Parts: sequence; C-alpha cells; structure tokens
Amino acid sequence: MNPADAMQAMPAPDMTLLGLFLQAHFVVKVVMLGLIGASIWCWSIIVDKTLLFRRTKAEMDAFEEAFWSGRSLEELYRSFNDRQPVGQGALFVAAMREWKRSFEGSGRQIQSLSQRIDKVLDVTIQREVERLESRLLFLASIGSAGPYIGLFGTVWGIMTAFTSIAASKNTSLAVVAPGIAEALFATAIGLFAAIPAVLAYNKLQSTVAKNQSRLEGFADEFSAILSRQIDERLSLVA
Repeated sequence: MNPADAMQAMPAPDMTLLGLFLQAHFVVKVVMLGLIGASIWCWSIIVDKTLLFRRTKAEMDAFEEAFWSGRSLEELYRSFNDRQPVGQGALFVAAMREWKRSFEGSGRQIQSLSQRIDKVLDVTIQREVERLESRLLFLASIGSAGPYIGLFGTVWGIMTAFTSIAASKNTSLAVVAPGIAEALFATAIGLFAAIPAVLAYNKLQSTVAKNQSRLEGFADEFSAILSRQIDERLSLVA
C-alpha cells in the first residue's frame, strides 16, 4: 500500500471543539481545563459584583435622600444603627458612634473630636472600598496571565505535534493540521478567558473609583457639619 492509499484508509480526524480537546496532550488538557475554570470563576465574580454595585448604588441613593430630607441626625442614627448600612450610611453611623461616645462618656472630651471623626471616616471609606474591590484582582490576574497560559499550552501542543510528525515520518497536511489545531485551541481558550476579564475589571474598577469619590465627598460634607456643631458647643462651654 502506497502512502496515498494509507492516508485514504485513515479515519478523518475529529475537528470539533470537543474532539480537539479529547485528542490534545495531557498537559494541554490541564491548561484548557484550568482556563475554563478560571473563565467560569471570572464570570461569577462579574455577575456578583454587578449585582453588588447595583444594590450599593440604590442604598447610597436612598441614604442621601434621607440625609438631606431635613431629618435630625439623632433620628437618622436610630434608624440606621440597627442595620448594616453601606456607603454613606456606614460613614454616617461610624461618625455618629464616635460623636456619641465623646459626649456620653464621663470625660466629655470634644477638643480633639473633629480629628477623631475624620480618622473614623477615613478608615470606614477604606473598608468600604476594600469591600467593593474584593476579588477584582483575580480578574486583573486572569486578564494579564490568561493569554500567556494559553500560549504555554499552544507551545506544548505544537512540540508534541511535531514530535508525532517526526515519529510517523509523514508531513502531509492531514497529519499536521489536527495537532496544530489542538495546540491553537489552548490560546483561543486563554483569550476567551482574558478578554472579558480585562473589560470587566476596567469597568468595575471605574465604578469603584466613582463610589470612592462619592464617599469622600459625603465624608467632607458630614465632617464639616459635625465640626460646626463642635465649635458651637465649645463656644457655649467657654
């Protein structure tokens, strides 16, 4: 039997995505499965963070509406203290707790209260930002490393394909193409995992920055309100 007849007798390779995966080398399969798992985890983070940011925005809008509605600070504090507020609500409750501790304590130390409130607000902002940014670093990591991990699988697959070609001593396209396709499939999966991760990370990080700016603006305004009240009380004491 000549080589042409032998090639015709060989079964056609399975070029479907599942077939390329099943025919790939073990190392390439591990790379593909790792990238698929990373992609699934990235999408779960994207969905979870999108819902979280929507809830956070709604709660921040609701708190701002209540805060600027003219209700007293004590009434607002009683209504929000029993909850677990986020955003400006968390800043408000943390600052009011420090305020009440200073005035309800035996020492009634209010000389440095303004500085302590500013410190409490800064710490609370940091905690809120950390809560919003949690797990976003994974998206950035997959976005930057995913293509290189896929490329590693491709390089390994091409090495295996050329080794098989050398062993079979057959360089026809029908023999070369399946191995190269299996190898390139790893890079395709790497890009499939990386591109959404990069786009989502940039969008979500931009939302975090906007929320942080919004929190810092409210902290400045609320600190100024409390500072005026502190000055009034100090002038009465004097």
